[in-house]
Amino acid sequence: MYVAMVKSSKDTRYAKDSVVTHDGIGFPCWTLPDLMSFPDIFGQDAYAKLDVIGIDEAQFFGDLYEFCCEVADDDGKTVIVAGLDGDYLRRSFGAVLDIIPLADSVTKLTARCEVCGQKAFFTLRKTCDTRTELIGGADVYMPVCRKHYVNNNQVVVKASKEVLDSDKARSESCVETVAAMIQP
Repeated sequence: MYVAMVKSSKDTRYAKDSVVTHDGIGFPCWTLPDLMSFPDIFGQDAYAKLDVIGIDEAQFFGDLYEFCCEVADDDGKTVIVAGLDGDYLRRSFGAVLDIIPLADSVTKLTARCEVCGQKAFFTLRKTCDTRTELIGGADVYMPVCRKHYVNNNQVVVKASKEVLDSDKARSESCVETVAAMIQP
């Protein structure tokens, strides 16, 4: 079985040419600005031999839907997609939700809430940056359960403040913003 892994060139957090888990486990990959260029970059002959294509950080690919249709339907490849379905404001993120009707199966994974340890379905941003695409790790985001996302929980506000303490002038205003974001 021949497998190739692809990730967005926007994601340079851990390694340029590997998909790396938060635990530090890496797998070599092709780093691309878009998916439709993959067969040409990979090489048409090598592409023809592929059985499976894995896509990491799928929310960053604008051509995700088109690529998945073409690769699965026309080229007969198995496509495994990993990505966020929602952003830090719980809005649809990229085209991940658009490809669900194309899927043979869908598995939604969860993390553990950093406040209480329950299943974390949501991501709390610990900065005041409001860009939809803000790539970061534990320094910028924390997984939280519904309760700790929607309630003004002092533990979450405190954790956010600790991250922002390096910039005291923005710290108090940002903590208020984060607290406002997690209020019902």
